[in-house]
Order: sequence, then C-alpha cells, then structure tokens
Amino acid sequence: MSSFQGGVLFDLDGTLVDTAPDFIRAANELRNQHGFVTLAPETIAEQVSNGAIAVTRVTFGIDEQHAQFDARRQELLDSYEKHLGAAAVLYPGLDELLAQFEQQAIPWGVVTNKPERYAQPLLERLALDQRCSVLVCPDHLVDRKPHPEGLLLGAKKISRPAADCIYVGDHVRDIEAGRAAGMHTIAAAFGYLAAHDDPASWRADQIAATPAMLCEQLLAKIQR
Repeated sequence: MSSFQGGVLFDLDGTLVDTAPDFIRAANELRNQHGFVTLAPETIAEQVSNGAIAVTRVTFGIDEQHAQFDARRQELLDSYEKHLGAAAVLYPGLDELLAQFEQQAIPWGVVTNKPERYAQPLLERLALDQRCSVLVCPDHLVDRKPHPEGLLLGAKKISRPAADCIYVGDHVRDIEAGRAAGMHTIAAAFGYLAAHDDPASWRADQIAATPAMLCEQLLAKIQR
C-alpha cells in the first residue's frame, strides 16, 4: 500500500476523458442539418472545456444575443446526448494509472462543471462509475469552478483533507479552484486548450504536456 494519504481528483472533459469526438460528431451533424459546412475537429475540440455555450457559438456562428441561441444550444445538447460516450475514451495510460490507485487503496474521483445528466452516463459507458470514489457536478453545488466548493466536497466525500489531495484539470478555472481549495494542482496541457491559452500562466504546481507525463507526475507523488 502507498504511503500517500491523500486522494486524486480529476476534471472530466479534456483531462481524464477525451470527450471531444462526441462533441465533434454532435456539432457537425447539426451543422450539416442546417446546411453549413463541416468544421475542422480542432475548431470544435478547443471549445469543449469552455462548455455548451462556447460549443454552441462555434457550431452555429452565433452568440448569446441571437434570438435562436437558447434553442440552438438545446439542439446541441440533445445531439450530444445522443452521441454521449460513443467515441469518448480515457486518455492513454490513465486506465492503468487508475488501476494502480485502486490497487494501493488511493481514492480517485471527478469534479466537473459537466451536469450530472451527462457526466454520470458517460462514466457508466466507460465502465468507470463503479471505480470512481466520487463524482461532483454543478447539480450538487451552489458555486461551480473556479469556486473551490466542488473540490472541497470531493475531498470530504473521499474522507481526505483537501491539503492532501491532488487536482488535475485542463482549464485555468480548474487550477484556480484547486489552489483555492489548498490542493496540489497539475495543469493538463494536453487537454482542450485554445490557441491563446497559456498553462504556464495558471500558476499550477506542475504542468503535464502529455498524458504520459501526467501519469509519471502522479506516480511520483503517490510513491514518495
């Protein structure tokens, strides 16, 4: 058993799971239905961590002031739900990493801004729901990330002090939330970053450029 006494919490989209393929299918299916050309996958993928509003903007080329924005956003969510988990996968090496956590009795979980309606079925389809010690979604909170409430709740649910936990995320709000919760933070720079994003400016304790690097960093932390 590891001497590490904490837990490891992950953001979901772009950190633990590559969910972009599902969003790409959903968005381009809608664009084709509305007579628009197919978007390059990376154009959609870089908006995934910014949420459904951002993906709606890029899918339809409209903003929140457009009269049909709410209707188009719901179309996107319905299309995404249809494709949910069809092509999403754990990032390379993370399945083995999670297995090591489990073998060493280190609890791991997910703290995400993704609503439970989508997060829970996704974990189920990836056969992670029974392995995950905690899932915290905005449905369970007053304030979502970058507020630390979700991370503090996650630590409480796995019966670990927040200061002994690690949080991994691919967005500046993840690192802000982790720092505010007093956790060790790792920026997943392989996630859904936009061209202007600079993980080095997020003030994370560590930066993982690749999933392999993330695995190395986490194993080093738990094997001390």
